[in-house]
Amino acid sequence: MTDLLEPRAIGRDLARRDGVAKVRGTATYAFETPVEHPAYAHPVQATVARGRVTAVDTSAAEALDGVLVVLTPSTAERLASTDDAELAVLQTDEVGFRGQLVGVVVAETSELARQAADLVRVAYEERQHDSVLSVDRDDLYAPEQVNAGHETDTAEGDVGAAMASAAVALERTYSTAMYHNNPLEPHATTALWDPAAEVPLTLWDSTQGVHPDRATVCRVLGLEERQVRVVCPYIGGGFGSKGTPHANVVLAAMAARALPGRPVKLALTRQQMFSLAGYRTPTIQQVQLAADRSGRLSAIAIDVVEQTSRIKEFAEQTGVPTRMMYASPNRRTTHRLAALDVPVPSWMRAPGECPGMFGPEVALDELADELGLDPVDLRIRNEPEVDPETGKPWSSRHLVECLREGAQRFGWADRPAPRHRDGAWLVGTGVASSVYPTMRQATSTARIRYADGRYVAEIGAADLGTGTWTTLPQVAADALGVDVDDVEVRIGDTEYPIASVAGGSSGLNTWGSALVVAAREFRGKFGRRPEDGDEATGDVDQAAQDEDHAAYAFGAQFVEARVHADTGEVRVPRLLGVFACGRIVNPRTARSQFVGGMTMGLSMALHENSVWDPQVGQVANHDLAEYHVTVNADVGDVQAHWLDEHDPYVNAMGSKGIGEIGIVGTAAAVVNAVHRATGVRVRDLPVTLDKLLTGLD
Repeated sequence: MTDLLEPRAIGRDLARRDGVAKVRGTATYAFETPVEHPAYAHPVQATVARGRVTAVDTSAAEALDGVLVVLTPSTAERLASTDDAELAVLQTDEVGFRGQLVGVVVAETSELARQAADLVRVAYEERQHDSVLSVDRDDLYAPEQVNAGHETDTAEGDVGAAMASAAVALERTYSTAMYHNNPLEPHATTALWDPAAEVPLTLWDSTQGVHPDRATVCRVLGLEERQVRVVCPYIGGGFGSKGTPHANVVLAAMAARALPGRPVKLALTRQQMFSLAGYRTPTIQQVQLAADRSGRLSAIAIDVVEQTSRIKEFAEQTGVPTRMMYASPNRRTTHRLAALDVPVPSWMRAPGECPGMFGPEVALDELADELGLDPVDLRIRNEPEVDPETGKPWSSRHLVECLREGAQRFGWADRPAPRHRDGAWLVGTGVASSVYPTMRQATSTARIRYADGRYVAEIGAADLGTGTWTTLPQVAADALGVDVDDVEVRIGDTEYPIASVAGGSSGLNTWGSALVVAAREFRGKFGRRPEDGDEATGDVDQAAQDEDHAAYAFGAQFVEARVHADTGEVRVPRLLGVFACGRIVNPRTARSQFVGGMTMGLSMALHENSVWDPQVGQVANHDLAEYHVTVNADVGDVQAHWLDEHDPYVNAMGSKGIGEIGIVGTAAAVVNAVHRATGVRVRDLPVTLDKLLTGLD
C-alpha cells in the first residue's frame, strides 16, 4: 500500500473501474438479478385516452396454466398514499391517458405473462380526450412554480417599451418537439416481498437514486424505511427518466406483495416506456430581443407554452436560463401550461436549459444577421458582469473564453460565406452558447473505513453510466492523500449511507463533498497509520457551501453542417465544444460525457421527435425502429475540449458537473449552421428535409 504525502488522484485519466464487467457482460442489471425461482409480471394498459374502466374480465388469462395472479383496480391492494396520481397504481377506475396501468399479470415465464396480459378484456366508458398543445388555448394556466422550485414568471424593466424604441427589434416563435429518454436498459425491477424477513421488501431496481427510490416506495406502500432495501449497482442509462420513480416500480412491488416469498421480475417493453417512464414536454417559445446598432441588448424575453398531464403537473423550467445568460436592462420570462390527456412528463437530460436555450440562441443568430455582426461577437458584447437575475458575482464565468477558444479551434475566422457550395453540398457553420447551473443536493453522507490494508468508502450513490465507480475513488484518494488503487468504493445500495439522486449534474458535487468531509474526519481521528476497523463519516451539510456567488458551468458549441442541394439531406461533419466546468476529475470520463451530450443535442436537432397522434392519444413511433436517434454515420468529427478553470467557491473538489451541459446549445448551433448553408431558417425542431426543400434552389 502506498501512503502519499500529497494527493494526486483528481485529474488523472483513469480507465473505468466498471468497464471490464460491462464489456464482459458480468455487470448485473436489475432484471438480471440472480434470484431463485422468479415469476414474471407484464402490465395491462388502457387502450383509451380518457374514460373509466367499467369491467375487467380476467377469466381467459387466469385459465392459462402457469398464470399465478392477475391484479386489477378491483383486486389490487389499497395503497397508503394516493397523493401522486402517477404512482396511485390500480387504485381507481378512472383513465387519464392511453397506456395508463389498468392491470398486471404475474406468471411463471415472461412469455406467458405477456400472452395472458393480452387476454385480459377491459371495457371502458370512453370520454372525449384533448391532447393537442397550442398557444391559443383558452385554458392555459400559470403553475405555482416550475421545476426545481423556480419562480414561474419574472420581470425587470419594461420589455414592451424597449422593443418599441429599439434600433432593431426581433420577435420570433420557436418550438421543440416531444422527446423520450430511451435508455438502452428498459425500466426494470426485480422485487421480493418476504414478510418474515428482517427487511421484508427488496427491490433490485434500475434507478438513479436508491434512497429517493426507497423513500417513494415507503410513502406509497405505507412502509418504514427499515422495511425496504433498494439495490442498483449498475444502470444501463437513464438520461433523467430513472431519476424519479414511475408507476412501474410501484407495480412491481405490488406484484411481489401479492406473491409473498416469490421474487417477481418486471421490465417495461420499449413501447410501454413511451407511456410510463416520462418524457420531455414539447415547448412553444415566443422570444423577443431588442438591441442597438452595436448589438447591445436592451430587452430579452421568453414566453413559454408547454404541456403537462391532467392527472399530475410537471412544469419544465424552460424560460429560466434566459434570466441569467446575457446582460439586458429589460427582461421577462413566463411559463404557461396546458393540462392535457397525456402521459406524465418528467426529467430529461438538462431539463429547462436544453429546450430553453434553443429559442434564444437561434434568435441571437437571427439578430446577428439583422445587425451584420459575427454571432460570436454578438454574444461577447452582451456578457454580464454579474448574474442578471440575482445580482450576485459569478463564482467563475468563462463563456467568453469558451467562445474564443472554440472559434480558434474550429477555424471560425475562415468559415465559408453563406450558401457556400462544395459540389452538390451547401456548407454552413453555426455557434451557440451553453449553460448549466452548478448544484449540490442537500442530503448525502459518506462513510470511510479501513479494512485489510485498504480504505473502503461507502455511499448510496448511483452510476448511470457517468463514471461514478471511477471518479468517487479519485475524490476519496485525493482527500485521504493516498494512491487511488488503495481505495475501494461501494455504491448503489440503501445499506450504505444516504445519497441524493444522480441528477441535475449534482451527483459528484454532492457525494464528493460528503467524501471529502469523511476523509478529513478520518485523517483527523486516525492520522496516516490507521488500523483495521477505524471508521469515520461525513455529511454534505458539513461541507462549506457558498451562498454569495452565482455558480454555473458554461460552454460554446460550433457546428459545420452540409445540406445536399437536391435532396435536403443534412450531414454534420464537424461538431466541437469548449466548456468551462471547474476542475475535471477524470478527463476520460469527462470527455465521454461531453461528447455524449453533444451527440444527444445533435439527435435533438436532426432526428428525435415523438410523433403524437391526437386521434388515439399516443406516440405513433413508439419504438427504436421509428424513433430515430443520431448514430455514428450522422456525424463525422466530434471534439470536446475544456478550460483549466479554477473555482474555489463551488465545492471542495472545485468541480461543476458535466453530464448535461453538452446537450445544451447544440441543437441551436446546428440550426444556425443549416441556415448559413441554405438560407432557410428552421424554427421548429427537428430539422427535416421537408422543411428545407422549399427553400433550396
